[in-house]
Amino acid sequence: MDGAALVRHLRRSSHWAFTDNRTLYVWGGHQEVAGETVALPSDEIWLYDLDGGTWERREITGERPPDLSGPCGSYSNGTFYVFAGCDNRQYTNEMFSCVLTEQNYTWKRATDTKGSTPSPRINHSCWVHRDRLIYFGGYGPKTLSQNTSSASFTVEEMTWSSIGNALFLCWGWNNEVDVFDVNAATWTKPETLGQPPRPRSHHAGAVLGNRGYICGGVDAAQLDMFCLDLETWAWTQLDLPHCSTPPGRSMFTITPTSDHALFIYGGVGADGNTLNDAWQFHTQKRDWTKMAHPHRDKPRGCHTACLGRDSDVVVFGGSSNTCTPDSRAVLKNPGQHHCGDLFCFQTQPYSLHRLCEDLIGRNLKMFEKHLIQLPSQLRGGIETRAAFFSASPYVLTAPALTAD
Repeated sequence: MDGAALVRHLRRSSHWAFTDNRTLYVWGGHQEVAGETVALPSDEIWLYDLDGGTWERREITGERPPDLSGPCGSYSNGTFYVFAGCDNRQYTNEMFSCVLTEQNYTWKRATDTKGSTPSPRINHSCWVHRDRLIYFGGYGPKTLSQNTSSASFTVEEMTWSSIGNALFLCWGWNNEVDVFDVNAATWTKPETLGQPPRPRSHHAGAVLGNRGYICGGVDAAQLDMFCLDLETWAWTQLDLPHCSTPPGRSMFTITPTSDHALFIYGGVGADGNTLNDAWQFHTQKRDWTKMAHPHRDKPRGCHTACLGRDSDVVVFGGSSNTCTPDSRAVLKNPGQHHCGDLFCFQTQPYSLHRLCEDLIGRNLKMFEKHLIQLPSQLRGGIETRAAFFSASPYVLTAPALTAD
């Protein structure tokens, strides 16, 4: 199919994406079909070649997860994991995995895990750290006996229901930390220290070194920032009284771009508007910098942002006009403008090699007589870049970000 048709086919929001070996993987999400927003099938995953600029659809067989809303996807050592979510009938706390280093992709449902599995939930987050999947927060149901602490669970409503012997359910947000050891297939709940973030969902999280960062996802005028030491399990709130702080938001992305920098883009503000601003948080200085960028015409919520080549932040999909969904009916919102485009933020100056490679790749005919004189490896890299620019006219690159 041509580029425009492919973009239409790829349109989605609330999906999951990650990069490995210069390949962007995209799975799940929502798409508008016949005027209704539906969950995309879980038996396929899309691969985008960040060097060559081409898309490939791969089928996933096996015991696949249901077509979910609000699950949490994570990638660790060649395996893609999906935990929890809602299939429009009920909330789940099941886990599925798929090894992506094998020739054929196959789903496997986790049936022999040890420890206490977290309660069902949607719109939670995950830190991947040392063969552990560390989940935080989310929205979902709990029985009255499960809701043992008002500090860790904010009740939205209470409903009489029957699940086994439980006759009463609480619906709401949590700030729990749950750890899944992928090697031992074991769930644990560490006892954290310090003041944790408020219960929340639709927040964003990222790992830098041995620390996990959480921000947003609550109704607040300014964006908060918390850090959890993943060795000592101590929470720290990063108070920022003396610097410009981004407005509060949810459904946004946070991407590590260096050992001490986190890049934030878009989301949905407290007023319900979809945002197009970019910010950088320096974890050592504990300050925010608003970044100037050329994508002001691309507000995004429920998108993904991954680290690409040369510390580029690769943004894919999302909604350009996101309405905050009802937490109990996450497929209830057919009015979103789902996107299928991909664009990049350049977060640091490119090397001379990259600049020359891109220049020649964009203008191959001008230089093609001279390519034969180059070493084969260098020539191959330029030909790959030329294929990228030829195949991906809808992929946008950007000049380096600067302070606004």
